[in-house]
Amino acid sequence: MQTYTAPLRDMRFVLHELHQSPPLPGTEEFTPELLDTVLEEAGKFCTEVLLPINASGDEEGCHYENGIVRTPKGFKEAYKAFSEAGWGALNADPKYGGQGLPETVAKLVEEMICASNISFGLYPGLSHGAYVALKSHGSEELKDFYLPKLVSGEWSGTMCLTEPHCGTDLGLLRTKAVPQGDGSYKLTGSKIFISAGEHDMSENIIHLVLARLPDAPAGVKGISLFLVPKFLPDENGRPGAGNGVSCAAIEHKMGIKASATCQMNFDDATGWLVGAPHKGMQAMFVMMNSERLSVGTQGLGIGEAAYQGAVAYARDRLQGRSLAGAKYPDKPADPIIVHPDIRRNLMTIRAYNEGCRALGIWVAGIMDVAERSENPKEKAEAEEFIAVLTPVVKALFTDLGFESANLAVQTYGGHGYIRDHGMEQLVRDSRIAMIYEGTNGIQALDLVGRKIPANMGRGLRRFFHPVAAFIEENQNDPAIGKLVQGFARAFGALQLATGFVAEKALKDAEEAGAAATDYLRLFGLVALGFMWMRTAKIAARKAMLPGPDHEFYKAKLATARFFAERILPQAGALLFTIKSGKASLMALEDDAF
Repeated sequence: MQTYTAPLRDMRFVLHELHQSPPLPGTEEFTPELLDTVLEEAGKFCTEVLLPINASGDEEGCHYENGIVRTPKGFKEAYKAFSEAGWGALNADPKYGGQGLPETVAKLVEEMICASNISFGLYPGLSHGAYVALKSHGSEELKDFYLPKLVSGEWSGTMCLTEPHCGTDLGLLRTKAVPQGDGSYKLTGSKIFISAGEHDMSENIIHLVLARLPDAPAGVKGISLFLVPKFLPDENGRPGAGNGVSCAAIEHKMGIKASATCQMNFDDATGWLVGAPHKGMQAMFVMMNSERLSVGTQGLGIGEAAYQGAVAYARDRLQGRSLAGAKYPDKPADPIIVHPDIRRNLMTIRAYNEGCRALGIWVAGIMDVAERSENPKEKAEAEEFIAVLTPVVKALFTDLGFESANLAVQTYGGHGYIRDHGMEQLVRDSRIAMIYEGTNGIQALDLVGRKIPANMGRGLRRFFHPVAAFIEENQNDPAIGKLVQGFARAFGALQLATGFVAEKALKDAEEAGAAATDYLRLFGLVALGFMWMRTAKIAARKAMLPGPDHEFYKAKLATARFFAERILPQAGALLFTIKSGKASLMALEDDAF
């Protein structure tokens, strides 16, 4: 049986203590008390409405018949309750019916949704991705008509990118769009792996589709973006005649089985251009930063659910005696939580989760700056920071989420491998997040190939400079100085690796490619380390104070030490791996494999 309770105390710590900052324009009314209430209510909704249909949704899956997709029992009702409560409108613009809450709060709510029912979360998640792209590049007419319905949840959205013959290499796509002379276009082509492409939860589905105009240049420079509704709206703005859009099949998947992953056909479907001709990738990149953080949040949500399940089991499961002598002599055996290797599992997951939550909300806060700041310089610097950190967040969080789910299964032993406790579902559900929205290998190539060299490394300095300043300020601190000195060595490894990758990439792109995945992991561990050092600084001071939160801050300090002593030293090994170069990796001829 799956259990989950939103980690509200840690969320409040990250939101109000670790990343406290002055309100941005449009957020002045959102007091800490109000934000806490939003998080509490979201936690209740996820626990009471979404969690109970998670395992059953996985067991039943989606149903496909004659082009129609039905979601599992309870999903339609949950979606209606979700939309009516306004959960899909949290961080949307009030102009279109949204609540205008900060991205930081929305991402914490996303984490709760992913922890309790990741399959369900993909439906509103795809709608928000479509909202972001349309809001950024759509005409005022399209935005005024479609965005309120996407925000309310009356209509849902998708992003139709991938085709059967091309995945990440969108330059190969073949879907075509022919202008009709009245401002509309006719689209013809096929898309695959379209999450929420067809379902029974909203009255219309708005597809954002990448396609080529007749005069399109070759490659990615010839891609345009189009809005294609499932049903063409009538004169009253209601779903009218069916468009040339159909679902040919749904995928039978390893995980996220309650999410409809569809093969979509467009047969002379009517659509409208979003943004300028041949500029569809610009709209995609705006959406991708938000989506990469969201997919990373999926990894974090799975990690939190895994942690809570593993802790509950480790407290209850009796087996063996503590190596230091019986800890519970009144029982026939000690609970397995006393054993060092079980502790290693639990502390690793805990350190990953709390570090990722802190890092994710830091990035989300910078996204708020990029969206809301009225200072052009501040906005530009925020966008540079986001560009560098989003591939790290997407890849690192999803890698660690999958690792955490596996550690939770290991904690359960055989009971984790069977379906009764829901742990094996977490492993299956978490695996896809390492693949979609750009595989983690692609994220690593993006980081080393595009983000590091961009603007002469200026984006990288948005991260490096505050880290260096923190080390300089705190390395001799009586309470956390030793932790900071260890962190400084890991940061030094990252600096050396960055120099190595930058130098090699100028001469040989394969050298950068060979280093990419290890470099991203090194970058990610240092970024988590920075969050843990900042956390330790706060916790060291507050743990000395009496009160109900004393144990909370003590646990924060203990977890920070665990991360610094047991996880962060991996930085040294990663540096050696990176500096070994491409030779052994590329040594075999293709036919030798």
